[in-house]
Amino acid sequence: MRIATAQLTCVPEDIPANVHRLAALAGQAREQGAELLVLPELALTGYELGALSEDPGLLVDANDQRLDALRSSGIAIVVNAAVANGVPGTRPAIGTFVYGPDGELITRYLKQHLYEQERSLFAPGDRDGRFELGGVRFALAICYDSHFPDLSARAAADGCQVYLASALYGTGDGVEQRATVYPRMAEDTGLFVALANHVGPSGPWTGCGRAAIWAPGGELLAEADDRTPMLVTAEVGRSGASTR
Repeated sequence: MRIATAQLTCVPEDIPANVHRLAALAGQAREQGAELLVLPELALTGYELGALSEDPGLLVDANDQRLDALRSSGIAIVVNAAVANGVPGTRPAIGTFVYGPDGELITRYLKQHLYEQERSLFAPGDRDGRFELGGVRFALAICYDSHFPDLSARAAADGCQVYLASALYGTGDGVEQRATVYPRMAEDTGLFVALANHVGPSGPWTGCGRAAIWAPGGELLAEADDRTPMLVTAEVGRSGASTR
């Protein structure tokens, strides 16, 4: 299966504008032969924690009509957002929705390991994310999740072949973290690893780009640059991987 992973600069706090950008990336991914597209953390709003804590209109659920353009893109989509949990008086979560090529929801995953200021604003998830598509078994993660090796180890033990991470790594320390955590994970677990990232401003951070896909063993299959909204693709889930 060919998959794509993306990087982009989000429009702060503007879900319709970001859906338009994400749908354009989905179209490009489909034209390049990808069957699945992975998008960065909080791709619908940018990493705007203050606004997300104050404006319930920036929270989404799986059936949010504002996502219709993504669900009708014709390929599977892994999209991350601030997620309304539907229980009054409780905190939202940072969650990933996976939609199939027919637009139907395949699964939902909630970030388990919240980073610093996220802990006062969001509720953590309590279960791992898994789904199958085209005979390939995938595991889901969101940014800081990937700094806990037990998550990827469980994915490998559970028969997953590909680990998909929606993330925000910034310039500075994030550059080294991005370049260290994910190839090491691929080496240690024998999983394909795909990382989607921001590039340019996102809340208080400046995304460092370099969205990428690694093969089992840690070989880099495809990598974006550090400045351009774009996507990269690679074959995953079987031997003889190729890139584009």
